[in-house]
Amino acid sequence: MLPPHLWSFISATAVALAATTPSRRATVCNGHAEFCSRLYSNVTYIGAHDSFAFSEDPLALAADQRVDIPTQLDLGVRLLQAQGHMNGDVLHFCHTSCELFDGGPVLNYLQLVKTWLDANPNEVLTLLFTNPEGLSPAGVWKPVFDAANITNLTYVPPSLPVTQSQWPTLGSMVDNGTRVVVFMDAEANGPDPTPIILPEFTMVWENPFSVTNASFPCSVNRIDGPLATEEHMYLINHSLNINIIPIGSGVIISDPLAAPTTNGITSILADANGCTPLGGNRAPAFVLLDFVNIGEAFQAVDLLNGIP
Repeated sequence: MLPPHLWSFISATAVALAATTPSRRATVCNGHAEFCSRLYSNVTYIGAHDSFAFSEDPLALAADQRVDIPTQLDLGVRLLQAQGHMNGDVLHFCHTSCELFDGGPVLNYLQLVKTWLDANPNEVLTLLFTNPEGLSPAGVWKPVFDAANITNLTYVPPSLPVTQSQWPTLGSMVDNGTRVVVFMDAEANGPDPTPIILPEFTMVWENPFSVTNASFPCSVNRIDGPLATEEHMYLINHSLNINIIPIGSGVIISDPLAAPTTNGITSILADANGCTPLGGNRAPAFVLLDFVNIGEAFQAVDLLNGIP
């Protein structure tokens, strides 16, 4: 056994070494070294619309994706969008209603995401969840994040709202282990908030959705104050829809046959360029797509990010 004075020396030395050892520094973030020094808000990310609603069956008209969550992430998707509904007493992701398309419990979905995050420690991921039933972020949503062990990975800003220029760099988010940003469209700034779920429209505006015009005319469709429009990030809904029953209000579904063109470089860049003047002459932060495995979306986003 070492004498007490040697134990004291060893302990003091260990403390000194810990104080002088540099913290981990990310050298590659979201696949690119140059992204580590960029603000989270100055990178364009591909998003999967209705990410949970995947099926290879072309007759599954409510399925907006053809590949599952891990495959979407492996392809390069860095925003996952989904819509929450109560199915009995369990929170599920469903398309409009759980009778139309039930993607299963949110907990199972988040556990898949957590497994992928653990295997990819240099990746920053955004989750955008819609909350049409006005469910409590603190009482209903946060317990599911806790159960999936994602809560400690979420980025919580020091104050709200966060202007476009106030977001941290991807490198600092990776270094700090806070590399999941969670937005919600409704109730995040309501009477029962939780710090881990951020109100989308106070910091991110969107252009129109359910578009049936392949030219994707841009306008600011959803936004909330107090920030000016140009101080928001923005998301383009780049999903082309078709009205399969043009009677009354019609029935709008995503158009899989148009996906190779819709998700092509020309269409995405034209949509982004049309929105740029409304977004402070910046590229969109998020390009939300159906059928992310079809087309050239990732090449288009590389161009928006200045990646050869």
